[in-house]
Amino acid sequence: MTTVHTFSTLLFFCSLFSASLIIAKVQHHDFVIQETPVKRLCKTRNAITVNGMLPGPTLEVNNGDTLEVKVHNRARYNITIHWHGVRQIRTGWADGPEFVTQCPIRPGKSYTYRFTIQGQEGTLWWHAHSSWLRATVYGALIIHPTPGSSFPFPKPDRQTALMLGEWWNANPVDVINQATRTGAAPNISDAYTINGQPGDLYNCSTKDTVVVPINSGETSLLRVINAALNQPLFFTVANHKLTVVGADASYLKPFTTKVLMLGPGQTTDVLLTADQPPKRYYIAARAYQSAQNAPFDNTTTTAILQYKKTTTTSKPIMPVLPAFNDTNTVTSFSRKFKSLRNVVVPKTIDDNLFFTIGLGLDNCPKNFPKSRCQGLNGTRFTASMNNVSFVLPSNFSLLQAHSNGIPGVFTTDFPAKPPVKFDYTGNNISRALFQPVKGTKLYKLKYGSRVQVVLQDTNIVTSENHPIHLHGYDFYIVGEGFGNFNPKKDTSKFNLVDPPLRNTVAVPVNGWAVIRFVADNPGVWLMHCHLDVHIKWGLAMAFLVDNGVGELETLEAPPHDLPIC
Repeated sequence: MTTVHTFSTLLFFCSLFSASLIIAKVQHHDFVIQETPVKRLCKTRNAITVNGMLPGPTLEVNNGDTLEVKVHNRARYNITIHWHGVRQIRTGWADGPEFVTQCPIRPGKSYTYRFTIQGQEGTLWWHAHSSWLRATVYGALIIHPTPGSSFPFPKPDRQTALMLGEWWNANPVDVINQATRTGAAPNISDAYTINGQPGDLYNCSTKDTVVVPINSGETSLLRVINAALNQPLFFTVANHKLTVVGADASYLKPFTTKVLMLGPGQTTDVLLTADQPPKRYYIAARAYQSAQNAPFDNTTTTAILQYKKTTTTSKPIMPVLPAFNDTNTVTSFSRKFKSLRNVVVPKTIDDNLFFTIGLGLDNCPKNFPKSRCQGLNGTRFTASMNNVSFVLPSNFSLLQAHSNGIPGVFTTDFPAKPPVKFDYTGNNISRALFQPVKGTKLYKLKYGSRVQVVLQDTNIVTSENHPIHLHGYDFYIVGEGFGNFNPKKDTSKFNLVDPPLRNTVAVPVNGWAVIRFVADNPGVWLMHCHLDVHIKWGLAMAFLVDNGVGELETLEAPPHDLPIC
């Protein structure tokens, strides 16, 4: 009897094991980074692309699959690839931010990113994480449910990824390099794009406008990704309602809206039902601009939702988009986000952190000519978190320095709170607070620590909606509001039942957001503003999360082909 029981148990585990082998796959891909002639807005220029495509290849995987992507750098710039939103459990070497988890892939060299998708379903994306190369080096990462399971909503008839981007007629690397030389803000983009195309409203763009086909009565899952470099964007489809069902590869309680707002880095999954007269309808996106008196690209990108059997000569119906500065629409939209089910949110907090985020002005160094200090009043623009303007190392990556015990690359004294308490969102902030200190400062977390971070916008130079992205983690957004965060009043309003799980939080302009997570992924993890101009100015920091106990709580060894500096 015992033998039969043991044999049946063995069979059971064997069948489980074989099922897991069938279900979980290893996908191999090659990404060739290369210069490709690209024509947009009547002009042709060489753009850095992956495999000659803009956007780059869409990767489709199942929850549980492993990806091995070999990146061959045949361009003239150093490059890395970041897998935005992938948890990278114990595989920090594959995360991708330049000089944080790896040294860059030099021209002529290659590197293979190896990682497994664990417990994530929905829409993520990948992009370059060096200079401003992500302007054209990006693509969608679609994670389907594990075979045998399904969406928590009726299966859609079709699915479409819509990547919102920004296009410069100039080389984006030259744009940011010029701004770095002058200390001024970089030139704004010349167009926004949907799947790489500006659309009908721009010169020389009509024939390449993206068309999204649909049949009357069908439901389509639109996977919307904001891949723009520097601009939060409103998104809508003329005359159609959008049912939000997920964001950042986490499911949400469905809610209906006419307009989305996505900060750069964020993704939103929506269901659209073709319940209107069979015509052509514009899909449109344009700027949400919260920073006062700052120049921005005020154009509108479009694609076309086209019902089958519609004549292509008929003019598409144009939607109404919110005003550029419509913060009320953004607020009402973001407050509808709730996790699909009740979740376990850390209640007891081990590391209670308060981070100010915002801009600043560096006084012009005495040895600089005026041409290098073209920020406000003869200064140079900068940015910081808790008055520390983050400086990336150049000889080692932070993870390499941590893993190998290399001294002098970083310190672990990033402040848990601002060095000076002030009226963060007031109008009369002392100029003495405008100039941050520069440093490569990390904040150390013990494995398993329960962390709360208050992200407080400041009105230094100008307040702004900042999309703050944390690498290596998802986090619960338990609260957000305007003005200065008040722990006595605001903590009682936290949603600790079903807050949304995100990897990028849009911190309200002149306001705050509070996030919570458990530090269960060892490594060095960048937290930064996903407006690329701000990360270049120093609006970033990094967490150093210690190993826990045993192999499953320990960072893997570095791969043999890790790029050297």
